Amino acid sequence: MADLYLELRDNEDDVVSTPVARSEAETLELLETADFTASQLVPWGSNYTFAVALESAGGQSQLAIYKPCGGEAPLYDFPPGTLYRRERAAYLFSRELGWDFVPPTVVRSGPHGIGSVQLYVKPRPQTERDQQFWAGSSIEIERFVLFDHLTNNADRKIGHLLRDRSGKAWGIDHGLTFNEYPKLRTVLWQFVGEPVSDELMDDLRAIERNPCRMETALAPYLDPAEIEQALHRVRRFLAMGRYPPLNPRRNVPYGWW
Repeated sequence: MADLYLELRDNEDDVVSTPVARSEAETLELLETADFTASQLVPWGSNYTFAVALESAGGQSQLAIYKPCGGEAPLYDFPPGTLYRRERAAYLFSRELGWDFVPPTVVRSGPHGIGSVQLYVKPRPQTERDQQFWAGSSIEIERFVLFDHLTNNADRKIGHLLRDRSGKAWGIDHGLTFNEYPKLRTVLWQFVGEPVSDELMDDLRAIERNPCRMETALAPYLDPAEIEQALHRVRRFLAMGRYPPLNPRRNVPYGWW
């Protein structure tokens, strides 16, 4: 059985273990079908979140993050009982763009009812170099910025960004995305007023050429109006070609971390 202890805070003395190499399809199957063998409440955040241990019939084990629908706190500006589905939609949106920085995420039943189950990515200890990385203007950071605009992310805090032991960057906690109305709140302001990189514009054009594929992927998890607004944001960026101005009163998250 997987060790349930999750290093949710940095520990410089931690011994790095070699992760099991699986394909994305294998990871998704494990997340969808493996048994829950242990569960531990993550003691922070406004919604109930659990660190869980999964084990497949073949003996494969994995740590994951489980967010049940029943543990979602009511919000005045998001439909009730939908945040877990937005976690899955954010993963699919990233995958359809070819960016793959949202950990594999599924929707399934768990110990506390239906919810999202996301692959746990072990973060490496934060260093000054990592802080400089997130404050930088690389194409890797720009993908996160554009993703947050396109998904209308209302909660991009610095604590929702991490790098794993290999240095790969990941984004997590996407329950407050895809609202039909403008809600963007982010700590990543590096690209305000700047043109969108050609490489990322090409990714958007690929979505525009075949919007039905994105619609089909998101349809089980979002309302039609939310999907249409996401595609509208893609078209708007293609038309503008640059990042819009942000308002320091409206476009920053509640709580930096």
